[in-house]
Amino acid sequence: MTQRAPGAGRPEPDQPHDQPRDLFGADGAAESGAAAQGLAGGLVEGLPATPPAATAVFGERLALAEHFVAILADTGISHGLIGPRETPRLWDRHVLNCAVVHEAIPRLDATQQVIDVGSGAGLPGLTLAIARPDLHLHLVEPLARRTGWLTGTVAQLGLTNVTVHTARAEAMWDRLHAPWVTARAVSRIVQLAEWTLPLLDAGGSLLALKGSRAVTELAESRTALTRLGVVDAGVDEYGADLLDEPTIVLRCTIGEVVDRRRFRSRQPSSAGSARRRADRPRASRRSGPGVSKQPPHQP
Repeated sequence: MTQRAPGAGRPEPDQPHDQPRDLFGADGAAESGAAAQGLAGGLVEGLPATPPAATAVFGERLALAEHFVAILADTGISHGLIGPRETPRLWDRHVLNCAVVHEAIPRLDATQQVIDVGSGAGLPGLTLAIARPDLHLHLVEPLARRTGWLTGTVAQLGLTNVTVHTARAEAMWDRLHAPWVTARAVSRIVQLAEWTLPLLDAGGSLLALKGSRAVTELAESRTALTRLGVVDAGVDEYGADLLDEPTIVLRCTIGEVVDRRRFRSRQPSSAGSARRRADRPRASRRSGPGVSKQPPHQP
């Protein structure tokens, strides 16, 4: 199932609870940072102040970014997409951490397609769509309640460069392709590559937002990545001049389009759910003898 936003932004009859509240009224965007901050003592408690770096990253689209942060602090938390303790650091750890990755994608005259796998709360997908209106983002997420939230959020923001897909990554191999795939991933890079390389055009790149072990992980995985079709890989940093901690991206570039038949028997994808579990505070993770374990959801 594919949902196109914002035209599909109205609540579906069977999922009205999945649509985020419109915090800014019918115009779909906050007029200024002051408008967003005005929600701190009202609808959204503890909304963080807009940092100076946000202006450098989003420019004239800053109001959209502030609106998105307000939605994350409200229904993003109530829908379980963001941990409640993350509110004070929504800008630095989440929105700006993701948005600076747009520097990895060169600006061209034509619109470029970008596939964001395991989109969850729209990180990095929606931040890239806000920062770069010249890109068209495809948000791929398997859970309908999450894509319902994403579709409603896209409609609130008035974004016309986003399409939301309710599907696993591997279900889109024969339906969607792009020169860029993004993933804010906890999964090991080889596992992530198996799920996402078949989505890439020839010469395309996977941009995996990683942590401090990215260099070590690449060194350990380079041989396996080469076998999968990666012809160039490296670790890049973005936002070093804007953020206290730059965003680390493990980049994998393929040569020819990979033979998708080689990937058909691979383990189903679960990178999106792994990343979302890491974002939730430990106290909110269900565990113990009274809780049954379910198979991981897939991007």
